Amino acid sequence: MVTRSSFLLSITRIFTWTFLLGLAVVVLYPLLWMVLNGFKENAELFGNPFALPVAWNWENYVDAWNRGVDNYLMTSVLVTITSTVATVFISAWAAFGLTRVNIPFSRTIVTLILGGLMLAPTVALVPLVKLFQSLGLYNTFWALLILYTAFRIPFTTFLIRAYMIDLPREVDEAAEVDGASKATTFWKIILPMCKPIIVSTVILHVLFAWNEYLFAMVFTSGTEMQTLPVGLTSLMSKHGTDYPVVFAGMAIAALPVVLLFFAGQRYFIKGLADGVGK
Repeated sequence: MVTRSSFLLSITRIFTWTFLLGLAVVVLYPLLWMVLNGFKENAELFGNPFALPVAWNWENYVDAWNRGVDNYLMTSVLVTITSTVATVFISAWAAFGLTRVNIPFSRTIVTLILGGLMLAPTVALVPLVKLFQSLGLYNTFWALLILYTAFRIPFTTFLIRAYMIDLPREVDEAAEVDGASKATTFWKIILPMCKPIIVSTVILHVLFAWNEYLFAMVFTSGTEMQTLPVGLTSLMSKHGTDYPVVFAGMAIAALPVVLLFFAGQRYFIKGLADGVGK
């Protein structure tokens, strides 16, 4: 005999699965549509954009790669990796100092770091352009590295600090008794314990740096330093009628981030849940 509680539980599960499936369709369908349209001809794309390709035209992907996507991809990979390493390392070290070391005015420092979250990048564009031009860093790799690192440190520090706060103090005391320095405690004890939030911050920064458009457009010029978002825009403006090639380039740009997220999704969810929830 079916009880009222079991009936309500079944209804709840049905609605939950329906919602999750609908959400999956909303998220995955645009990606699938983009990838499939990258195999079509231009006339086929406009004639029936929602149908499967009549022939799998891999030449569109090769053409997109040869039109500069390879250079844009390498630039994005280099900027993303270096800025991620710099941001996460500086933020983790700052979070360690603010939570595990007794330093004067720590609360004031935390307030200043969190105040950086309220600084809109667009407000500082003009003075930053003048500054980087005077320093000879405009249209260089270092410009994007410094900007991506500086503007993401407050948010990344906030997340890692929230995770470190509730780590047991006993491990620090045990390390101190064994004669470990603060640096050794950070590298060999605290940092491994923060693996979930570190993975989460890495993924979040990669998503930011990989898709960032404003800084990449303003502080770079020429194909040598353009990242994928800016490069794909120029590809579309130069070859605006060849939309399958544009879709192919967009699919190539999205693939690394999608693979990274699926590889680290377990730690990503755990890190955010433990860090932000504390």
